[in-house]
Amino acid sequence: MIAGPVWLIGCGNMGGAMLKGWLSAGLDSASVTVVDPAMPLLPPNVRGLPSIPEGEAPPRLLLLAIKPQMLSQVAPLLADAVDEGTLILSILAGIEIGTIRTALPKPKQIVRVMPNTPASIGKGVSVAYAPYDDAALRDQVSALLAPLGAVEWIEDEGLFHAVTALSGSGPAFVFRFMDALAEAGAALGLPKDQALRLAIATVEGSAALAAGSNEGPTELAARVTSPNGTTAAGLAVLDEQNAFRALLSEVLTAAARRSEELGHV
Repeated sequence: MIAGPVWLIGCGNMGGAMLKGWLSAGLDSASVTVVDPAMPLLPPNVRGLPSIPEGEAPPRLLLLAIKPQMLSQVAPLLADAVDEGTLILSILAGIEIGTIRTALPKPKQIVRVMPNTPASIGKGVSVAYAPYDDAALRDQVSALLAPLGAVEWIEDEGLFHAVTALSGSGPAFVFRFMDALAEAGAALGLPKDQALRLAIATVEGSAALAAGSNEGPTELAARVTSPNGTTAAGLAVLDEQNAFRALLSEVLTAAARRSEELGHV
């Protein structure tokens, strides 16, 4: 983990998930300062402040985890608190590095990251982008993100809208699918609590199987499907007029569109 002061500017669901993942991986809690006016409940020994501290050593790592709309308010307060040695990780949806650099001109290294909430248990995925040909920086950031789960890099910042829609917002879509699967099971007569347990365990096991298989989801689905069997009957409904795939395309398109909008607030 990184040595020296670590500041989290904002500690909502995603910032809190990253902090939890880092602390579990060995980050010294005494080196962490969370700046959040809401003063959320924090892990032991993590300092929480309602505003940016003055007269302290600049942080070595600063995580921007506020709402994108708040950058213009927060940046002037941060401008003198950071220096050229501060590494900024931004998880602000839609906000490009150029915008952050204009707002915070001192730091030389700014990296955009789109994590997701399973980072809190080390099972997330973080997608990163940096406009620098700097292998050492990439190695450093990859090492920082590795305790949170899988790490991917993209070479085109414009792809962040798609990343935000797919993996950033994706857990919410999967959770909603679990809910719908459980409700459908309950409608067939299963007790609601049991239907939910079955839905969660089924999604968990299926994801683990897909992650460890050399076959893709299409092939794995085929292995479960006997001709004229129960699975085939259900898949026929999902596949009718390609409705399921079309729905997911609409879902991700809406999320990506909102990411683009947030870049202009």
